[in-house]
Amino acid sequence: MNQKQREDASAQVVVIEDDVGVRESLVGLLRSMKFNVTAFSSATEFSARGQLGSVACMILDVRLPGQSGIEFYEEVRTRGFHRPVIFMSGHADVPIAVRAMKAGAVEFLTKPVREQDLLDAVHAAMKRDSRTTMKEEAAASARADYETLTKREQEVLIRVVEGQRNRQISTALGITEATVKLHRGNVMQKMHVHTLPELVRHYDLLELGEQASTSTKG
Repeated sequence: MNQKQREDASAQVVVIEDDVGVRESLVGLLRSMKFNVTAFSSATEFSARGQLGSVACMILDVRLPGQSGIEFYEEVRTRGFHRPVIFMSGHADVPIAVRAMKAGAVEFLTKPVREQDLLDAVHAAMKRDSRTTMKEEAAASARADYETLTKREQEVLIRVVEGQRNRQISTALGITEATVKLHRGNVMQKMHVHTLPELVRHYDLLELGEQASTSTKG
């Protein structure tokens, strides 16, 4: 098994499809390509037995019994689920397709789905999920580093990434330039970076936004 197949085998693809024939066909196809697959007949069944945290990619039928695929997807999005989702429908329903894509779906396939189209969509979704996971891990690492900074070091960090010079930071915070340089050195060390561009990229991962810019005022 090559590296790509090992990655596919470790990531869970969830199929939610009420038509047993279609469901079994999808599961068989994906397992033949070494994907780790679990299948459910409805959103309700997944809610009862499935785990969102283990999902790398989801294949959803639009028209499920009870809660529709679109409604289920919109619901789990509000709960923080951001893994890639592929929708399938037996109808070329443009409004539903638009609604799904606006909600964040990566693909909308019309049944009967060509095997290659599905596999292409799943592979693309898994690559996207891998990139998302890497970004999430980098963001978590940056946040952990940020939390090791003292309050003053955080204040210096924010002003540094905004492009302020040592003299400006010194005046704004009421400290000497030597102290600013000391804090900058501590920030670089604790954030595990060596250059200003690296520091800016790590800072962007924190997504502090308005909270950070507001804290520099006054």
